[in-house]
Amino acid sequence: MSTIEYWQAKPSDIPAMARLRAQRASREEYWTDRITRYFEGEHNPQMALPPRIGFVAVDGETVIGLITGHLSRRYSCDGEVQWIHTATEYRRKGVASELLRLLAKWFIVQNALKICVDVDPSNTAGLRFYSKHSAQVLNPHWMIWNDIRVVAEESTTINIPS
Repeated sequence: MSTIEYWQAKPSDIPAMARLRAQRASREEYWTDRITRYFEGEHNPQMALPPRIGFVAVDGETVIGLITGHLSRRYSCDGEVQWIHTATEYRRKGVASELLRLLAKWFIVQNALKICVDVDPSNTAGLRFYSKHSAQVLNPHWMIWNDIRVVAEESTTINIPS
C-alpha cells in the first residue's frame, strides 16, 4: 500500500502538473507554458491578484493531483480556485478533497474567505464535488463559498487505490 504526500507545488513540479493536466485537455507543452506563466504572474485570469499558490498530491514519485488558486476580485470574491485535477484512478478517493482543504487553509491565512470557482455547467462531477464541499451556485458557470472556512474544517479520508 502506498502513501500519498501533499506539498506546496515547486517549479520542479510543473512538468508533472502539465502532464496531469494534458490527460484531460490540450498538450503537455501547452500546460507547461500556461502553469509556468500562471505562477510567474504572466498568465492573469480576469481580476486576479497576487499571490498565487499550488499544491500537489504525490504517490511515490508520481504527481496524481493538483490544485492552484489566487486572490481575486472577480464577482466580489477574495480568491479563486484556478485549476484542480486528479488522475483518473485516484478520483473519488479523497485526494481532490484534501487538495481543496489545503487551498482553503491557504486562503484563510490570506484573509480571503469568499472564494469562487468556475465550473462548466456540463461538468456534473465538478458540480457534485463542489456542492459536496458546501459551494453554492452563483451563476450558470460559477460556484461560491461565502466562507471557505467550512472546507478547511472538514475532515478528509483518503482511500488509496491498491
